[in-house]
Amino acid sequence: MVRGKTQMKRIENATSRQVTFSKRRNGLLKKAFELSVLCDAEIALIVFSTRGKLYEFASSSMQQTIERYRRHTRDNTPTAFRSDEQNMQHLKEEAASMMKNIDLLEASKRKLMGEDLGSCSIEELQQIEQQLDRSVSNVRARKTQIFMEQIKQLKERENVLVTENSRLSKKHGNFPQPATKDQREHQPQPYAESSPSSDVETELFIGLPDPRTRCGASFLRST
Repeated sequence: MVRGKTQMKRIENATSRQVTFSKRRNGLLKKAFELSVLCDAEIALIVFSTRGKLYEFASSSMQQTIERYRRHTRDNTPTAFRSDEQNMQHLKEEAASMMKNIDLLEASKRKLMGEDLGSCSIEELQQIEQQLDRSVSNVRARKTQIFMEQIKQLKERENVLVTENSRLSKKHGNFPQPATKDQREHQPQPYAESSPSSDVETELFIGLPDPRTRCGASFLRST
């Protein structure tokens, strides 16, 4: 009876798939052993089942064969691929160095802010104090420089305005200068006209009425 050709696709039935795996795994391990004996070849075979179970065969030592394989692939790796690996390793080292520097800078910043000073020695505290003094001096020097630049700009602006004012005065004639604040305060104030209400006479009396006046008023009403 002629055996039919097996179609190369995944076996859908789980039981049939497991039976086929066991048979072919044993045949593969047997063929690897026969090849190592007949041809004196160094063979290492690793198989993982669908459930994660490991099956392996090594003609000498699995670890030695794996190391030999790594050396061989590393030596035969193209130059471009090896340079990419070297660049990647270099970038990793730079990233680690930068992270370390960032941690140091964060620690230094906290100390300058007056935090985490419990572990500092007296020498470290003196260095921090000197650094803060230098920083304050630099800040004050910069602030003074900015003030001087602003004053210079204002003086230049003042000179421009004075020149423009003089030019306009010559062009349109001399006009009386406006009085200053002190001159306005010492100028005599014009006489204020009295309002009509100030000339009105009133007989309003504030206080208790005179008894004699009260009697006179009663007499007049009776007459």
